[in-house]
Amino acid sequence: MTNSAYGNCLAGRTALVTGAASGIGRGIAEHMVAAGARVVLADRDPKVTDVALSISGETGNAFGVVFDARNEESIEAAVAQAQALLGRIDTLVTSHGILNEHTLDGMPLSQWNEVLQVDLTSVFLLTRAVLPGMLDRGDGRIINVASQLGQKGGAGMSHYAAAKAGVIAMTKSLAQEVSSRGVLANCIAPGPIDTPMVAGISEDWKVAKRAELPLGRFGQIDEVAPTAVMLASSPFGDIYVGQTLGPNSGDVML
Repeated sequence: MTNSAYGNCLAGRTALVTGAASGIGRGIAEHMVAAGARVVLADRDPKVTDVALSISGETGNAFGVVFDARNEESIEAAVAQAQALLGRIDTLVTSHGILNEHTLDGMPLSQWNEVLQVDLTSVFLLTRAVLPGMLDRGDGRIINVASQLGQKGGAGMSHYAAAKAGVIAMTKSLAQEVSSRGVLANCIAPGPIDTPMVAGISEDWKVAKRAELPLGRFGQIDEVAPTAVMLASSPFGDIYVGQTLGPNSGDVML
């Protein structure tokens, strides 16, 4: 990934990207560095530090931080560490999450709670932690990676869909609270994307899902990441407020 496609549209900007050891989060971090940003990659997987080094190359513009989205203190520590490394956080991208299958009938409460904690509550905690600095400066971007399942639901995915629907609703509410103060909050709701997380879903589900898609295929990480760069940059993202953008192969059409 080079910066030629973006023309350094994020030069001088900083970002904290979660879930960045792999998948969409890693792709977004790579694209943001290519666009000129300084980026902290955060993930539960310790390999995030090696990923940051590989993305940074000779630029020195990427840093790795390990954190646990299940733990409030770990989240606050990761944000503080990112602020120390970057000086400030201009953009927060929440791209971490977990996904597993279970019908609602018989779903253990522990499974429901874990998905809601990781995929929704941690997004609230991360947002709450970065907001004071953004509001003090009158400038910031919150980009939450939700899912098209938060818009349409999915069999065997009620816990995941509920969490992602919550992310979308929370983001819209936040946008109403802070957009007039210079902080723009939006969602990206990808459809199924070829990532390690989706690879863990049953093959039957994936075959049936592809058959539903007007495009007939899952998306690629490099087809999602540019949306985050656009939302984070100026003037391209300047009038997106409380929106849910859908790189989803046509699975949801609004």
